[in-house]
Amino acid sequence: MLQSVFLQEPTSLLTTSSTPRSTAEESPTPSFRYDFQDLKAKVPATSSQSYKSLAILSGHVGSVSCLALCGEFILSASHANDIIVWQQPDLRLFTKFGQGDGAVKAILTSGNRVFTAHQDSRIRAWQVSRSSENVFRLIDTLPTTKDYLGKCMKQRRNHKSLWIEHSDTISCLALSAGLIYSASWDKTLKVWRLSDFKCLESVRAHDDAINGISAGNGMVYTASADGRIKAWGRGVAGLSCRKVLEGHKDVSFNAVVLTEDGGFVYGGGSDGSLMGWRWEGWRPVCDVRAHESAVLCLCLMGERMMCSGSADKNICVWRREVGGGVFRHMVVKGHHGPVKCLQASPLRVGGGFMLYSGSLDRSLRVWWVPIECVI
Repeated sequence: MLQSVFLQEPTSLLTTSSTPRSTAEESPTPSFRYDFQDLKAKVPATSSQSYKSLAILSGHVGSVSCLALCGEFILSASHANDIIVWQQPDLRLFTKFGQGDGAVKAILTSGNRVFTAHQDSRIRAWQVSRSSENVFRLIDTLPTTKDYLGKCMKQRRNHKSLWIEHSDTISCLALSAGLIYSASWDKTLKVWRLSDFKCLESVRAHDDAINGISAGNGMVYTASADGRIKAWGRGVAGLSCRKVLEGHKDVSFNAVVLTEDGGFVYGGGSDGSLMGWRWEGWRPVCDVRAHESAVLCLCLMGERMMCSGSADKNICVWRREVGGGVFRHMVVKGHHGPVKCLQASPLRVGGGFMLYSGSLDRSLRVWWVPIECVI
């Protein structure tokens, strides 16, 4: 087993600009792997115990920008355009894949397919198959060649770009009801059909870069550097804005999550705030100072738990109350850089759940978080 190492602070500074600049990264440090065979012995028996750090995975060349769960695999990607596949339960490095220019900004999984959003304004679709040597095989790039050529035939010559193309970094992806939603720093929201990857619609959604997206229950929510979260509904004519949720003055929204039942939506702000609204009547349900610095990511676990990651290097675990309010459950500390992405496992382990976090310190960390005290 490799020995644990101290991780270095990233050399670049976190900025509040809506168009971040890429920076050079140092070589990665070795990985420390936790032996999951000892899980029952290592995980606290009661929820009165605190969280536990189970693993530090340090194989990325650049800052970790996004992650996702895909069956037995954990996928993590970085600003250096590398995607690493970690296999559970031993968390060994299984393989690497990737293609395109610039950072990987978002990962979305659907069955045996993986979609990655890139700084080069493209979405790449990958097929996951254990039957072939190339487990993660590139099957298409969105917009597809067929879709692209079809639109080119109809496009007027004086147009600089097609409406099916994003013109800047694709920052986030969401999936709902057979549709993929992509949002970009170009301020647009696009809709793609999952079955054939055809672009169905493009909407000028915000006045500034879109940083986060969440979809479900017939609604799509976009969070933007313009300080607004917009709620979009689908009708016969396509997407239309149903509500604009205002944040704090001169504060951008970096992340947004929608509860599984669609009843509540929460957004994380650049001032460290966490705000929430009830879908019925769009009534505010919470507005708390969650972190000392910007909230960069949010994720949900089950019906009652939510986690927020911040530029202050900490992760806050929240208990969601029946009315939508939030109560701080605990603070998870350990990263040496801003926490850029979070993913919670839907399965409970030993009275708690597994939480995965990626950071600008170039590491992916695995935590056990207790929840038995949450009713």
